[in-house]
Amino acid sequence: MDAFRQFLTCSAPTRILFVDDGSYDNTTALLETLSGEFPEQAKVLRRSTNQGKAEAVRVGIVHALVNFRPEIVGFWDADLATPLELVSNLLAVLNSRQAIEMVFGSRVQLLGRRVERRAVRHYLGRVFATVVSSVLRLAIYDTQCGAKLFRVTPQIQKIFDQPFLSRWVFDVEILARYLAAYGHDVKHLEQAIYEYPLEVWTDVAGSKVHAVDFFIAFWDVFRIYRKYLHTRQ
Repeated sequence: MDAFRQFLTCSAPTRILFVDDGSYDNTTALLETLSGEFPEQAKVLRRSTNQGKAEAVRVGIVHALVNFRPEIVGFWDADLATPLELVSNLLAVLNSRQAIEMVFGSRVQLLGRRVERRAVRHYLGRVFATVVSSVLRLAIYDTQCGAKLFRVTPQIQKIFDQPFLSRWVFDVEILARYLAAYGHDVKHLEQAIYEYPLEVWTDVAGSKVHAVDFFIAFWDVFRIYRKYLHTRQ
């Protein structure tokens, strides 16, 4: 919780909505304590039953849009694999480039950056990203990083309005919904998305994503393709 306290102390204009997805430990108490310390900046959305990450992100975004009416909204993995201080870096892109509608953290292992990822997840991730790029016809490097910001546009409510097909690769479905919303105009999406190479990303121990989930993800990508993309010209 200390990382969140430090961030909230130094980032007054930013609000955090914590989505408690049906936890049965002391998570709720910890979040309520933090919310009490920062009543204007930290809120807790408590869900009675666990429905998975995709639905937690979706209802969190919808809640924020309705109740906070922000100009920029997004989601950030609570394990802080991407440090909170990088929020300002992604925000800076949106604030400086009005044509950009989405900024996605991208885990690129470049010199001068500290991206620590297990080898098996890295290579499976590269295979997955190649398949997704082919399906979307969009040259995106990393769809699955849990650090994403969106400019609030007329389309965004529609993007998050309905539950996602996939519990894990809903990030791909977000892109597919954007493509459908813009008439499958890939060129528009290429200009609207900015992939930000993260300075720091750490593969946090205890992740619930396992190698077998990548194979499930391929099936989900096929389902997403059939629902949103197979009729495009």
